[in-house]
Amino acid sequence: MYSENEFDIMITVLSGGTGTPKLLQGLKEIVDPSELTIIVNTLENDYFSGVYVSADIDTVLYTMTGMINDEFWYGVKGDTFITHERLEEIGCPELLRIGDIDRATKIQKTQLMKEYGLTKAVEIQAEKMGIVSKIIPMSDENSDIKIITDIGELEFHDFLIKYQSQPEVLDVKFSNVSPAPGVVESIKKSDAVIIGPSNPITSISPILSLDGVKDALKDTYVVAVSPIIGNDSVSGPASKFMKALGIEVSSVGVASLYEDFLDNFIIDNKDDDKKQQINQIVNKVTVTNTIMNNLGAKKNLAQIIMGSIL
Repeated sequence: MYSENEFDIMITVLSGGTGTPKLLQGLKEIVDPSELTIIVNTLENDYFSGVYVSADIDTVLYTMTGMINDEFWYGVKGDTFITHERLEEIGCPELLRIGDIDRATKIQKTQLMKEYGLTKAVEIQAEKMGIVSKIIPMSDENSDIKIITDIGELEFHDFLIKYQSQPEVLDVKFSNVSPAPGVVESIKKSDAVIIGPSNPITSISPILSLDGVKDALKDTYVVAVSPIIGNDSVSGPASKFMKALGIEVSSVGVASLYEDFLDNFIIDNKDDDKKQQINQIVNKVTVTNTIMNNLGAKKNLAQIIMGSIL
């Protein structure tokens, strides 16, 4: 666990729902959690079975409490599915498989949002869970994302779950929204910003597209971890989305997306041959193991990131 002899600086993390939470597991071991702010993607949020589902936010909440089901990086470890299974039995199947404890979180958030909005709802939930880090949704406004494929225009969750990310992707379109209170301010107040290894198209780019975010990043030390190793994403359909948008599917392509504000780019050992090319985009490139398959690897990557900041 974190000790006072380690890193005591203000850090903001830009996060999606899979790669970056793995890194958060390591970061929270070495960084004072009260000095940590996590800005989370909301692009894919929507209502399912009458409850508001903010998958990336809930994954971060569960990660910071140690409740996360880190086999799937979704839902609560050891959760039951009594409600989900009963809905299927009575002819009301759900697109998303929502666990019972997880559903309670979502029901509470849905109710809180009616009175307070998303940002305050998440703040209340984080406090109830004993989380001292600040978790901020990227926006309080409803987003809209469409995946244009060879079988037509699909909703994001249909593409991801119903069709298992199998269709060929031709384009990705998402709506512009306003930043939630505290998003830009937290970046400006931070000693450094970490962009985690989340999907650069549907997790990180929506945050970067918010008014004021890129300008704030230009005035802050920014380190990013590549979610691409070789010519494919570590997890998820990021490589399909990058290809559809004409972006090279490689760590070089990711670096080009962050070129305007990036100070240090961390790539995997397997991409060492790309270091010279990336150096033409970013001044500092760090080569290390970025595969986080155990807590030691997560903590080691966090140590390397923090060491590059100080």
